[in-house]
Amino acid sequence: MSNNSLDLKITYCVIALAITLPAWLYPILLAQLACMALFACSLNLLFGYAGLLSFGHAAFFGISAYATGYLTKAMGFTPELAILFALVLVMFIAFIFGSLAIRRKGIYFSMITLALSQLVYFIIVAAPFSHNEDGYQGVPRGAFLGLLDLTNDYVVYYFVLAIVIFTWWCIYRVVQSPYGEVLKAIKDNEQRVISLGYNVNQYKILAFTLSAGVAAIAGGLKTVVFGLASLSDVHWHLSTDGVIMMILGGIGSIIAPVFGAIIMVLIQHLLSGEFYSLVPVIMGVIFVACVLAFRGGVIQYLQRLMQMIVRK
Repeated sequence: MSNNSLDLKITYCVIALAITLPAWLYPILLAQLACMALFACSLNLLFGYAGLLSFGHAAFFGISAYATGYLTKAMGFTPELAILFALVLVMFIAFIFGSLAIRRKGIYFSMITLALSQLVYFIIVAAPFSHNEDGYQGVPRGAFLGLLDLTNDYVVYYFVLAIVIFTWWCIYRVVQSPYGEVLKAIKDNEQRVISLGYNVNQYKILAFTLSAGVAAIAGGLKTVVFGLASLSDVHWHLSTDGVIMMILGGIGSIIAPVFGAIIMVLIQHLLSGEFYSLVPVIMGVIFVACVLAFRGGVIQYLQRLMQMIVRK
């Protein structure tokens, strides 16, 4: 059985579990986990399939978080419209950033994305609407389509879950499309793809823009859930967290980043409070262990387990 088929079976299990988990776990924690899983998926789309490692995706997450908060609170937009407008804004900015960044390859590409992300960070720090370290607070959840009240924690969780599942499905369709096959070929052997007559830079820019759009949806949903957009949403630490989640889950698997997000969010939650300072140390140890001994990530072992179950 192929890895794609196994990934789909694992995905169905994850979705079924996500639908039932609010009966036992706090829905806001689950909503946070869903947002971070989607953010990790955005990085996996770019690196796992196009081979482009970005350290600047926090910029897109943060821009969307602030834009969604402002449009909802100051302009009176419904949450879905606010997220949609934030998505368009982020994709426009990402197209510009991507056009600049893809001029270089490898670590130079990553450093350019980091530099552009830091530029966005300092712009938001200086902007009066961001309220600096206090963040943009008091964002109302509003009502979906003006009808479904999102102030209920369970309702907002299923709202987030529905959008995350739909966005994941869109990522899956992109990866399985002819465009996705070209992306995989670029990652494997860029020179050969160029020799076949493809405009590689255009494919990379589009991949960067689509990936940023996924991160934007995650950022907008986070603001809707917590009613807050803060500087941590646009800080480079968030980008590195996303990369760690992607690697922990497994690179190049459509569902793997979800498991990396589960590990990171649960560790942060369990060690919140006086032990929160230990989170970077623990995550660092887990990351090193994963790189040295479990290079396939969590998904590799889940795929093996699924194969054993199928054989039986």
